[in-house]
Amino acid sequence: MTNNDILRRLRYTFDLADTKIVAIFKLVEAEVDAADITAWLKKDDDPWFKSCSDQKMATFLNGFIVFRRGKKDGPLPVAEKQLDNNIVLRKLKIAMDFKSDDIQTVLQSAGLSISDHELSALFRKKGHKHYRECKDQILRNFLEGLRLKYRP
Repeated sequence: MTNNDILRRLRYTFDLADTKIVAIFKLVEAEVDAADITAWLKKDDDPWFKSCSDQKMATFLNGFIVFRRGKKDGPLPVAEKQLDNNIVLRKLKIAMDFKSDDIQTVLQSAGLSISDHELSALFRKKGHKHYRECKDQILRNFLEGLRLKYRP
């Protein structure tokens, strides 16, 4: 999945206006203007479409965690330079304060059943012998399940 697609889905699910997205970026001391957000939210074939970089998406997800759970003591999280679906899923899990059962419920509501072992493999470190790459289908179903839960 592209960062733009993830951002579009999260924006719709949580009813985030452009100004709210700008405010989410500010929570982690990042500056983004409304024109960038508008360009990121455009359809891929739109001439004004602009691709959202991994670092900007990671910054948004860090801000989304602070937005949903509040700011914690210590330094602000540093945005990753490279994102993959596993990191996106992990950050959304943290932002939503989900446990394994919550994630499975959300996935099942979108029509995808996943075992405890498969789920825990998605949150392991790369290089671990039981690490499993999060495919687009799993992330897409998770985002769809979130939409069904928060904006039916």
